[in-house]
Amino acid sequence: MADSPKIVVLDDDPTGSQTVHSCLLLLQWDVETLCRGLLDVSPLLFILTNTRARSAEDAAQVTRDVCRNLKRAMAKAQSTDIRDRLQPYLIVSRSDSTLRGHYPLETDVITEELGPFDAQFLVPAFLEGGRITQNGVHYIQNHQQLVPVHKTEFAQDPVFGYQHSYLPDYIAEKTEGQVLASQVLSFPASASQDLEPLLSLEDNQYAVVDAVEQVDLDRFAKRVLAASTQGKRFLFRSAASLLTAFGDLPPQPIPAAAMGETVQKSHPGIFIVGSYVQKTTAQLTALLALPQIEGIEISLPPLQNKEVEPSQIQAQVLAQVDAIFRRHNTPVIYTSRQPLTFTDVAERLRFSGLVANVLADIVHHLPPSLGYLVSKGGMTTNTLLARGLSLSSVRLLGQILPGCCVVQTAPDHRFSQLPVVLFPGNVGQPEDLVNVYQCLSRWSVQASTRGDS
Repeated sequence: MADSPKIVVLDDDPTGSQTVHSCLLLLQWDVETLCRGLLDVSPLLFILTNTRARSAEDAAQVTRDVCRNLKRAMAKAQSTDIRDRLQPYLIVSRSDSTLRGHYPLETDVITEELGPFDAQFLVPAFLEGGRITQNGVHYIQNHQQLVPVHKTEFAQDPVFGYQHSYLPDYIAEKTEGQVLASQVLSFPASASQDLEPLLSLEDNQYAVVDAVEQVDLDRFAKRVLAASTQGKRFLFRSAASLLTAFGDLPPQPIPAAAMGETVQKSHPGIFIVGSYVQKTTAQLTALLALPQIEGIEISLPPLQNKEVEPSQIQAQVLAQVDAIFRRHNTPVIYTSRQPLTFTDVAERLRFSGLVANVLADIVHHLPPSLGYLVSKGGMTTNTLLARGLSLSSVRLLGQILPGCCVVQTAPDHRFSQLPVVLFPGNVGQPEDLVNVYQCLSRWSVQASTRGDS
C-alpha cells in the first residue's frame, strides 16, 4: 500500500532480518546508499550498524551518524521520488532476543536525533527461536521448559550482562533508575484492539509488549500502524518477530527446503564459525563429526598473546582450505573454544574485532569458485559481509532454517551470486549446522553430477 510506512531498522548485528525476506541489508550508511534503500520496493530496510561489537562510545557515534545521514537521505528521497511523496516511516532499533546490546544508549541517541517520540516499546520476543514474553517476563524455551532469560548464559555476558527477566525491572536496571519499573506500561498479549491506549501515549513513555505467538505481534503491529496514521510517533527496541508483523510479507520466493538451488558452483562451500556460545559449540561438534567435513581450528591464545601474526594465521588456513578443497571435502574454519580472560571490556571488544578481521581476510582470499558460505555468529557475519566480501549492500533472499537468513551477492561480484547463510550464534538446534550443510551440499553435488562449472 502506498500509505504503508517504511520500516527502517537499525540492526546491531546482521541477523535481525531472520524472519523476513526480499529486502536490502545496507552495510554502509552514506546518504546515497541510504537513499537507494529508502526508495527500494520492499517495505523493510535494514542498516547493519554492528554496534553490539563496538564500544559504547563507538556505538553512540555510529548510531548518531546513521540518524543524521538518514534525515538527509529522507529529504533527498522525498525530492527525487517518482511518487507524490515518500511514504512515512517507523524506526526500529533491532537487537538481541536475549537482551544483550547497548540499551538504552542506542534508543537514547535515536531519540535525540530523530525524536521526539510519544513512546518507545521494548519487544524482545523472537518466536521462531523460542523466546517469548509473558506477563512482562522474558523467557527462553529450552526443550519443553521456559527459562527466565536472566538464568541463562546470555545474562552472564561479560559486556552486556543483566540481572532481571521482568522487563520493567530490566529497563530500570539498564537506565540506572532513571526510569522506574513502576513507570513502565505493559501491553499484554490479550490486549483489546482499542486504539485509545496507544493514542494516549506521550512524552517518550516506556512500555513493554507481551508475545507468545505471532498473532499477538500481528495484532499489536496493526494497532501501531493505525495510531501512526493519526500522527503518533513511536520508537521500537525489538527482536526480529515484530518485523515479521510490520512487514506483512507473502511467503518467501524460494522455499527454505529449496534454498540450496542458489548454489551456483559444483565446488564445495565453506563454514566460518566465530561464535563461542554453548549452542554454537554443540552445533559445531555435530558438524565436525561428518565424514565429508574437515575442521580447521584457529587457536586464539597465541593470537591474544601476540605469539603469531594475523598474516601467518591467514596463510596457514588458506593452505589448509586449498588442500581440503582438493580432497573434495568441505572446510569448517572455527575459533578455539576455551574461555579467554581480558583486563577490561575495551580489550575484549578490540580482540573480538581482531578475530573477526582475521576471519574476514581469509574469506577475502578464498577462490572465486566458492559454492556457498555459512557464517556463524553476528559479529563474525557483519565483518565477513563488509570486509571479507566488500559489500555495501546485499539482497536478502529469505530463511534456510527458522532464524537463519540467506543473502546472495550480485552477478558482477567477485564471488558471483554467492549464497551466504547468516547464522546467529544463539539460534538453532544441535543438528542445525548439519542440516544447513546437507541442504547446500546436496545441490552442490547435483550440480557436479550435471557437469555444471
